[in-house]
Amino acid sequence: MQTIPINTYNSPTVILELIYRLKVKDVMTRKLVSVPLGTTMRAVQHLMREKSITGVPVVSGTRLLGIVSMDDIIQALDFGHIEESVELHMTKNLIVLEDDMPVSFAISYFDRYRFHRFPVLNKDKELVGIVTTRDISTRLLWEINHEVENLERMNLSTKVTDGLARDVQSFSILKHDFENAGFASTEIKKKLKQRDVFPRTIRRAAIASYELEMNIVVHSNGGRITAEYGPEEVVITSEDTGPGITDIDKAMEEGYSTANEWIRSLGFGAGMGLPNIRSVSDEFSITSTPQGTVVTSIIRFSELERKRSAKE
Repeated sequence: MQTIPINTYNSPTVILELIYRLKVKDVMTRKLVSVPLGTTMRAVQHLMREKSITGVPVVSGTRLLGIVSMDDIIQALDFGHIEESVELHMTKNLIVLEDDMPVSFAISYFDRYRFHRFPVLNKDKELVGIVTTRDISTRLLWEINHEVENLERMNLSTKVTDGLARDVQSFSILKHDFENAGFASTEIKKKLKQRDVFPRTIRRAAIASYELEMNIVVHSNGGRITAEYGPEEVVITSEDTGPGITDIDKAMEEGYSTANEWIRSLGFGAGMGLPNIRSVSDEFSITSTPQGTVVTSIIRFSELERKRSAKE
């Protein structure tokens, strides 16, 4: 089986950005070759040879019932069942992908299950495509040839604000990058510990930065988290590239979420992100347009906090 030599640890950032931005429906084959119940295994064998394919879905209308693979054909030939109907020999226990899933899920499925192809269903459980490793590799190569940005995973810099030098950390956050989610907030916590910031302040900054990071991962097309460290405060800002929040007041309500079903199934999208950020911030602001959302959380190193931390 052709493999996809990509992982989320050491692949170039430009490739990672693509596999989290692209969805399964962007890479799958939509022109399906399928057969109905009652088709003989012999007919499927001829169809595979004619179309140069190694797997054929068995359908009833738009409903997927099974798949006949090349292995199924070989076994039917070996045991003399080649003239029998597909329903007697097709694979019925199928692992499927949803068309709205990121391509990263498809890549992990190929690595985990070692199959040659996966059927793709839409939200109505209708068969809408088939995806193979060749489909993914071909689309990624096409996208890379047209990619002009070279994003960095993280960069450190220093800038001067109000006459004071401030350390700045900036993190590129990828859409649906659940595997690396939390990296920015962990680095911000490390930085605050190095500066001997008190534990209560670090906890508040960790909550704000993590929720900001997850909002970009879950709800946006990707963006950036920036942490600016001054002598008395840390300013954490998230900026994404859309699609924006249509109703900010509604988004600020606890429990309100626009996350889809499969994201909720992963344990994300509970609708507490923005309320949590506001609750731990000394200053909080949010602006949003279809071109992107900017959220800023300012957490001060107050004397009151230091006194409370000293007593803990």
